[in-house]
Parts: sequence; C-alpha cells; structure tokens
Amino acid sequence: MFDPLFGFVFLGLFSPGPNVILLTASGARFGLRPTLPHLAGVVLGVGITAGLTGLGLGALLAAVPGLEAGLRIAAALWILYMAWQLWHARARDPGTGLRPMSFGEAVLFQWVNPKVWAVALAAASAYPGGLPPWGEALRLGATFSGINLFVCLFWTSAGSLLSYLLAAPAALTLFNRAMALALGSYAALLFV
Repeated sequence: MFDPLFGFVFLGLFSPGPNVILLTASGARFGLRPTLPHLAGVVLGVGITAGLTGLGLGALLAAVPGLEAGLRIAAALWILYMAWQLWHARARDPGTGLRPMSFGEAVLFQWVNPKVWAVALAAASAYPGGLPPWGEALRLGATFSGINLFVCLFWTSAGSLLSYLLAAPAALTLFNRAMALALGSYAALLFV
C-alpha cells in the first residue's frame, strides 16, 4: 500500500527551492562528484530537520513567534549571502578558491532552509503516523532522507549535464545569475 506521505514529501522536495537551486548550480559549476559532499549534507540535514519536527520542534516554532522570526531572518541572510556568491561567481578557474558547499555547511543550512521546514511541518501535521514521538521522528526523518537522496541526485546530475551547455564563460555567468535571482527570491518570499 502506498503511503500518501511519500508522494507529498517527493513533491515538496522535488519542486524548486534553495536546495534544488544550489545543487543544480553546483552540479553545473563543479560536476557531480565534487558536489557529492554537499548532496550528502542536504540529505542528512533534511532528515534531521524532519525528525526534529516529528519530535515537536515545529510546534515550538509555531508557538513562540520570536523563534520563528529569528529563523526567518537567519534564513533570509544566509540565502542572500549564497545568492550574492552565486551572482559574483566567475568562469571555472581552479585558482579562485571556489568550491562546492561542504557536507557540514549543507547540514547546517537545513536549519534555516524555510522550504524544508514548511514541508516538514505540513507533512507532520497532515500525515501523522500515530506513533510515539521518537517513532514519528524516525519515520519522518527516514522518509525525508530516503526520498531526498533521489531528488538531490536528480538535480545535481541535471546540473552536471547542463555543464556541457555552459562551457562558454558568458553562458555560465548567465546561468549563475539566473540561479542567484531564483535563490534570492526565496529570501524575499520569507517576509510576504
């Protein structure tokens, strides 16, 4: 029997958001293999966030407006910083020191990724499993991480395949700026 939670999580994570944009851009700029630590960090971080939501952290965020406001501000600042870096990224040059997001950075980013929190909160409230808190946390964490592994592999691979079309520095710059604008729009949407 198909659990509707799976479909909801897939659609929620597959649709464009900060992780999808960053992984696609990293795949295009650096390739699939160098982006794998970033990808693994997203997969683990999303699972942790969903698991914590199952433990009731989402309810705490909803109950204390100051925490939610602080999370929005932190998310907007981090997303704008990443968009700024992407906007200013230049053609592939090994001497620039540019690199994909690290495993740890990707895990930590999920704490302020508004899309992950929104999908996790909606999933926890719309598709409860009727389990005790730790069971619900494990159910949500495993579902989010398992599905997100394939979502992240798809978008990173898509970006990697795009790199052939972005061989010219002007094309890569245009692509990076389009991704930066898409990413920056998420920061604005946090306050609408």
